[in-house]
Amino acid sequence: MSYAEQQQAGNKTVSIAMVVLIHVAVGYLLVTGLAIDAVKQVVERVTTVDVKEEEPPPEEEEPPPPEEPRPDTAPPPPNAPPSLIDIPRESPIETTTRETPPEVIREPSRPVIADPGPPPPKPPSKARPVRTKNERQWVARIIENYPPRAANEGLEGTVSLRVTVTPEGRATGCTVTSSSGHSILDNAACKDIERYSRFEPALDDAGNPISASWTTRITYKLN
Repeated sequence: MSYAEQQQAGNKTVSIAMVVLIHVAVGYLLVTGLAIDAVKQVVERVTTVDVKEEEPPPEEEEPPPPEEPRPDTAPPPPNAPPSLIDIPRESPIETTTRETPPEVIREPSRPVIADPGPPPPKPPSKARPVRTKNERQWVARIIENYPPRAANEGLEGTVSLRVTVTPEGRATGCTVTSSSGHSILDNAACKDIERYSRFEPALDDAGNPISASWTTRITYKLN
């Protein structure tokens, strides 16, 4: 038996002995005729005796850790009570995703210009210079029309001329480019060439007759 059990048994024995003694005393007092008040006081004292078992000493509690200093921050906002929202359950619907093709950026349409290709070849040019017409005939007539005064004086020489041939093939605007040394011969040459000469006019690329210059020399010589 342990020490605590032995001590508890002893305490119970003492308590029983005291109760027995109290009852004996009460009976004696009753016998001796003590007043009822005295008996009540004794009974109250006896009944108030309470035998308590010794409790083991309480365990020493560890001191709480020191509180850490709290930063000066505003208290958190009060938590609002959750609202009662009836969230419908997801319906078992199958969804399919399709990849959207990237947007194609189209450049503004440009007018399509057909390739004209190489230019058509130009037609052959029909251009040509002035040509004499029946030159021997009208040159002979100019020589035969020797100025009489120059012939009487025995004047001879060669005159260089330039004329403008019209689209009709006639000479005009005679100019002496080189004198024979005798004005009578120079003047006779210009006058007769405008009078007797005939030409085929010059042509442009398209073959149209045009005005053009023509040069020649006339030699006056006595036989």
